[in-house]
Amino acid sequence: QVQLVESGGGLVQAGGSLRLSCAASPRTFIRHGMGWFRQPPGKEREFVRVINWSGDMTYYADSVKGRFTISRDNAKNTLYLQMNSLKPEKTVVYYCATVEGEYYSSYARRETYDYWGQGTQVTVSS
Repeated sequence: QVQLVESGGGLVQAGGSLRLSCAASPRTFIRHGMGWFRQPPGKEREFVRVINWSGDMTYYADSVKGRFTISRDNAKNTLYLQMNSLKPEKTVVYYCATVEGEYYSSYARRETYDYWGQGTQVTVSS
């Protein structure tokens, strides 16, 4: 059964940090690339970062360059997103997702991903 469960969201002050986690069922995690997306209120879901199965190749959105780090622990079937220097904004929902096969030319597209978690909310106060 496919299962992705995000956690770690919450309220943080601007400039602060949060680490999001995404716990996956082994079947979902094994040999899959994993990505993070975010969805601000009233907007489309947008790409944040993606990491391949071995963890040695990642891509990122320009908006998070130098601030957000993606990593994974394959032994724990868990994906992480370390978010630093957070900027003030209203509640945004962060989602993790799986991607199978070649995605290097389409990693920023939502439809490239196969399965999604339910999301975790992040609010950054000014």
